[in-house]
Parts: sequence; structure tokens; C-alpha cells
Amino acid sequence: MLYQNITIVAAFLLFYSLFAGRFEARLINGPLMFLLAGFLLGPQVLSILTPQINGAGMRVLAELTLAIVLFTDAANANLSVLRANRAIPLRLLLIGLPLTLLAGWGFGALIFPDMPWLEIAILSTILAPTDAALGKAVVSNPQVAAPIREGLNVESGLNDGICVPVLFILLALLAPLEAHNNTVLFSLELIVEEIGLGALIGIALALLTIALITFTDSKGWQMRMWRQLTMPGLALLSFSTAQWLGGSGFIAAFVCGLVVGKKLLQNKHEYLFSNEGYGELLSVIVWLFFGAVIINMATPYLSWQTWLYAIASLTLLRIVPVWLSLLGTGLSAEEKLFVGWFGPRGLASIVFVVIALQYPLIAKSTIGATVICTILLSVILHGVTANPWVARFATKNQG
Repeated sequence: MLYQNITIVAAFLLFYSLFAGRFEARLINGPLMFLLAGFLLGPQVLSILTPQINGAGMRVLAELTLAIVLFTDAANANLSVLRANRAIPLRLLLIGLPLTLLAGWGFGALIFPDMPWLEIAILSTILAPTDAALGKAVVSNPQVAAPIREGLNVESGLNDGICVPVLFILLALLAPLEAHNNTVLFSLELIVEEIGLGALIGIALALLTIALITFTDSKGWQMRMWRQLTMPGLALLSFSTAQWLGGSGFIAAFVCGLVVGKKLLQNKHEYLFSNEGYGELLSVIVWLFFGAVIINMATPYLSWQTWLYAIASLTLLRIVPVWLSLLGTGLSAEEKLFVGWFGPRGLASIVFVVIALQYPLIAKSTIGATVICTILLSVILHGVTANPWVARFATKNQG
């Protein structure tokens, strides 16, 4: 069964890599194709793909994938473009994101009256970050206005890093009073340890690696073949070191990427190119397993409340905060709606829910099912609406 599973995954990777341009020019993107393939080939339909992966294995795979993606997004953040078009991303991150978190908590309190308020806040945080990979037809298409394109790209690259400490704060507050004399003090200590230590490790490893790159390059000791492993190795090293020493690996990877991107400047794309490839490979494997394994696990816990929250999360709870945050920017009503709609949920939400489910949550099954519903709808709806809406903008611009 092991080699059968590997054969199927490898064959599908090969097939999609050859026809990716054809698929993604239409209504199907990579995550949607791999999710559908996992679902059809998995136990629920054909039972050809039967990966024997448990919760711990899925968590490791998802965590390593997000670590590389966080590092790459942070390193690729174009600070000069951000400064030139800072109004939209800053409003989305500083106004839209907090409003989205609050809206998700308030709506959850309405439809999940029996769920503890802290767990509703955790659910809202899990579903707050967006995924640029699901909206590549938007963020990489020059037919979309540059301020909108860069705003969405920067938002999706940074909001998962911002949500990491929020999630850890909420999870730390789950500690029962009887286990600690002062839960709030314990939570603050944990937060400082995880965030502070993670940031310090990320900065230290980034500066050390940059110094080594400069030294070895000046000596001519580097080889082009091996250079492509430098940044993936650094991303995983920063993540795993922080996790090992008690810090947050995600904070470490994110901060490390920011420092590397600032220090490497014009040379960063040469070093980061392979990171994008490794991140893409791991991401599609996560999507394949998501379709084959995770959806099947959540099916018994689906309810009208989980679907309602999922629909609201992708529409009302995202679009209204974004609309409010963009007031005064000069964007048209359609452009505000466009930015609000293209907030797809993906990899970060998968990792966050896998982490959260390791904690003693009362509404564990409801939270898991709601997140899976939201991601499933997002992959489908954002995948099929991206190209048509971009084409509409192109037609309007030509007219």
C-alpha cells in the first residue's frame, strides 16, 4: 500500500506539472485540483489512495510546509512596494484583520451558543489568515490594478504571521486555574517565551547565515547546485530550533525570513527560488491528503451551523470588515468587494486547526468541522471565480 500511495501521488504530481498552465488558465488551480483528486481517489470514493497518516504525522507535514511558506512570504515581501502602496495592506492588516477577528467571534457566539467564548475566539483566529496560493490568478495577474494586487499579496503574506501570536495567546488561556495559581500570568510567560524566543532565534540564525553567505561567496566556495538548499535549510532550521528550545517555530521562521529578505536585497530571488518550489510541493501534498483523509474525518460532525459559519466566514465576516477598512482609499465599490471576496482560506488554517485540536477543547469536533467546511468551500469558490472576475476587470480597462 505504501508504494501504491507513492505511485499515485507521484503520477498525479507529474501529470499536473505538465498541464498546470492549461488548468490554471481556466477555472482550476493547483490546490483545488489536488483536493478533488484526494477526495476522488481516497477512501470516500475509489479507495485507491489510502494514506496511513495519523494526526501527529499530518501536523508535522503541515507545520513544516507552513514554516517554509511563512519564511518565503516574509523574505519576498517587497518593502519598497509596500511603502509605495502601503495604504491598502496596512488598512487590511491593522483595521480589517482585527475587525474580522471580532466579527468571527460575535457571529460564532450567535450560532454556537453552547461553545465557550474562548473557543469561539480560537475558531475565529484559525479562519482569519488568507492564502495567496489559492488566489494566484489575482495576485500574480498584471490585469489587476497594482495597488489591489500588492495589497492582497502583502496581506496574505503577513496576516498568518500576525495571527500566530494571537492563536498562542488564546491557547495559553485554556490552561485551567487549578493547574496554575495565576492563569493570566502563566499565559503571559508562555507568550513571552514562545514569541520572544522565537523572534530571537529567527534573527540570530538569519544574521549568522547572511554572514556565512557573504564570507563563502567572497571565497568562491559556494556551488550553484547546493545554493538552492540554503534557504529551505534555514527555514526548517529556524522553525525546528525554536520548537526544540520552547519558542514558536512559526514566529522564528517568519522573522528569519523578514531579516533575510532585508539583508539579501537584489540577490534574494536567486536564493529563494527553490524555496518556492519546495513550498509548492509540500503544499500540494497537504491538499491531496486533506482531500483524502481530513474531509472524511470531519463528515460525521457536519451540521447546518458549521456550514452557515463557513459561508459567513467567506462572505459577511470578511467582506464587511475589509470594506470598512478601505473607506477613504479611493477604490470603487466593486474594487472593495473584489478585495473583500479574495481572502481565500488554506494552508495556515489547516495548520492552525491541527495545532488547536491538540489542546483540551470542549467543542473540538465542531471547530474542526467548521474549519474544514470553510476551507473546502474556499478552495472551490475562490478557485472558480478568480479568472472570470479578473477577466471582467481586463474588459472594463480595455473599454
